[in-house]
Amino acid sequence: MHNTTFCSPKIEPVRSDKKAKQTTPGLTESAQEDKSLVNAQEKTEGKGRPTRSRAEAEAARKRPLVPDDRRAAAKAQRAKAREARDVEYNAMKSGDESKMPYRDRGPKKRYIRDFVDARWNVGEYFLIIAGVFLLLTLLGSIYPTIAIIALLSMYLVVLIAIVDAFILWRQLKKRLIAKFGEEAAKERGLMMYAVMRAFQFRRGRLPKPVVKHGEYPA
Repeated sequence: MHNTTFCSPKIEPVRSDKKAKQTTPGLTESAQEDKSLVNAQEKTEGKGRPTRSRAEAEAARKRPLVPDDRRAAAKAQRAKAREARDVEYNAMKSGDESKMPYRDRGPKKRYIRDFVDARWNVGEYFLIIAGVFLLLTLLGSIYPTIAIIALLSMYLVVLIAIVDAFILWRQLKKRLIAKFGEEAAKERGLMMYAVMRAFQFRRGRLPKPVVKHGEYPA
């Protein structure tokens, strides 16, 4: 009786597709991450800066444009200021108070101008008198006595003009209180506004006088 030996066939290990499938997604996700990183870098390097947010874009649109040429901008600004001065100058000549400088607006300033323009002021002739005395002092080298008299007369005129300006403000202050109340006379700048106008030659005053001598405002 013969012994029969069975040889079992050699079974080779078979790779599981499941394992291959498990490793493939990992590789795919890693590749996707690398690709995303490269795209982000290229996008950043291409623009030179990261993408602005919506708020930054809106802020940039609202930001005023600054011209590159500063010289042209300064020239335009000077032209604009000159145009505004021309408008104010024409308004002071025509009497359009809405376009006058701020210092000349308001009923109090208008009342002061009318009162000063209606009054005979020593100050408005001060420049003419000073010019005459200056010419007389130039003759001092030839006629010393005339030069001394002219100098003393000049001091006298200055003193008279100061006293007259003081009287002007006293008269005007009473009228301001009667018309606008106690607080009107305490407002800063009104006295200087009246005195400076009184020392200007009548034809050179701005705003232009609208009343004649003796026509005092009510």
